[in-house]
Amino acid sequence: MIETNASGPAVGGDRAFPAALAEIAGVEFPWYDGEADSALASVDFEPYEAFDSAEETADWLRGWTGNPEADAGAYRVFGQDGTGGLAALWCVRPGRGLAEQPVVFLGSEGERGVVAGSLSDFLWVLADGYGPMEVVEHGIGDGDDQRPNPELEAIAGRHATTPRRPAREIVAAARAEFPAFAEDLDALCR
Repeated sequence: MIETNASGPAVGGDRAFPAALAEIAGVEFPWYDGEADSALASVDFEPYEAFDSAEETADWLRGWTGNPEADAGAYRVFGQDGTGGLAALWCVRPGRGLAEQPVVFLGSEGERGVVAGSLSDFLWVLADGYGPMEVVEHGIGDGDDQRPNPELEAIAGRHATTPRRPAREIVAAARAEFPAFAEDLDALCR
């Protein structure tokens, strides 16, 4: 049973896929091998149509950390990059719904970082032309490399509950709120 509070379902065992992520799953993200002259940024992101199961997520986190006892209950995996790095909601805000949880990325080679402070903010990051892997592995430039995606802007406009801000500001705020994410994850590793 999913507990509820005034702001919606509490996280607990909630695995209901948010409507915003379901709509993102229908978007084809452009990926260009090498140089490309396109109006859209190259984004290495393959969104899922549902969260990975709790069992799949546990197997993945245990393999990623090398810790057979690692608890993956705080993660809802909703997409990947081409190498197998995963994007997930990180359920660390007790009593708040999935849409209010931060988005994180754990790369296939050990990269990890907070991408956005909420699903809503993540929508704006995508709309600005950045995927989770690009944010964590390459960072966000000074805006000169920004190539907004009109389809993702429209989705964010329909689903976002936070005001639009530049991706750079969203990422900086999320990392300031969760500065110990990487160290906490490292503590799980063996």
